[in-house]
Amino acid sequence: MPSTPATPLQLMDALRTRDATAPRLTWYGPDAERIELSGRVLENWVAKTANFLVDELDAGPGTVVALRLPVHWRSLVWLLAGWTVGAGVALPDTATDDDGGAPAGASGADIVVTDTPGDVPSGPLVVAVALPALAMRWPGDLPRGVLDYAGEVRAHSDVYQSFGSGGTEPLEALVPGLGAAETGRRLLVPGSDGWAAVVRASVGAWVGGGSIVLLDAGVAATDRLRESERV
Repeated sequence: MPSTPATPLQLMDALRTRDATAPRLTWYGPDAERIELSGRVLENWVAKTANFLVDELDAGPGTVVALRLPVHWRSLVWLLAGWTVGAGVALPDTATDDDGGAPAGASGADIVVTDTPGDVPSGPLVVAVALPALAMRWPGDLPRGVLDYAGEVRAHSDVYQSFGSGGTEPLEALVPGLGAAETGRRLLVPGSDGWAAVVRASVGAWVGGGSIVLLDAGVAATDRLRESERV
């Protein structure tokens, strides 16, 4: 029986190799958007993003990546990629600037990943993330020095080669309250529950070999949706 993945690197290996074509992340977004990623495809996105972090942004253990993104499938890719390279990832629910106001952004962050690049003060490296499923580049002009994730990530390798201690921190340390995995469960994860709950539920499902149905904060968990997705 396969061992339970205990680190980000082990989790990525499990997504890539164990029933790799099965759905692992189904996303319901605004305007009736539905995206489904198999384990292999999800891991591929994470690998490309991890390589983007290392090759373009010199990220690694000790780097602080602040996610200024809503709950979204691309946001989870960024979270997993940050962990995979050994970076610290600050989530909007849990980290604030020095004044206690805005979500984690410039203060203390080396890299800010955001869907609103014009709102980030100067200082850290900034990556703009276009959220629509078919976005191949950022729609419009970007502030000077801001990197376009959608326009650049596809050029990076599908395989991430780890170096040093990156990706080896225990998942239990990265996800407070993770608890024991429920094997093979398909779990409904409303974005309206907030980042901390979404991460805990998603990682728990994947560790157990299951899958998630992730809902944008504005999408209702209707009986029809639950029945069609079998959650």
